[in-house]
Amino acid sequence: MTSTPPTAGPTPSAADAECLELTRKLRRRGTLVLSLFGLLWAFAGASGTGSATDVVPVSVEVAALVVTAAAIYLGHRKDAAPSPRTVSLPENWARGVGVVNGIEVLAIFAVIAGSNASGRPELIPVGIALVVGLHFFPLARLYDQWQYRWTAGLMTAVAVVGVVLVVAGLSDESVRVVVGLACAVVLWASAYHLAVRG
Repeated sequence: MTSTPPTAGPTPSAADAECLELTRKLRRRGTLVLSLFGLLWAFAGASGTGSATDVVPVSVEVAALVVTAAAIYLGHRKDAAPSPRTVSLPENWARGVGVVNGIEVLAIFAVIAGSNASGRPELIPVGIALVVGLHFFPLARLYDQWQYRWTAGLMTAVAVVGVVLVVAGLSDESVRVVVGLACAVVLWASAYHLAVRG
């Protein structure tokens, strides 16, 4: 009687291995980009809490650095669990991402120029939050990352709250704190979700 060797499961094809590697790279890149932009928003929000050397803004900035570093670590650790699914990218997805990001940059410059020209600089963080939020809607499809839809929705909601605060007459600093820190939290939440869940 001969014993049968244990089966190790099917060996992934070269195409499957390539798809897994691309999924891993996009997961890491997404975690890094989301975390760093969360850090920028947190610093923008902190700037509305006082002068650069005051305790509150420095505390916010230190906490932001820790949260960002932890997200990047989680997304890039070697023992990270593989993503539960592989991405299914549309044809010419990289070109589409470039177009969306290019439009985003142009729209941000337009927001800054328009807000300054109209004498309403308090609308700059609100407008940028709206542009960033809206740009996540097509990115959700292009990257095949469904969680970017809630990132888009929450960032857009933050922009709407910012408009309400501006209309209510809150100071530029208060609007910057609320919009900046809320956007940071949304982006960090997306980064952590991507790092941990894929």
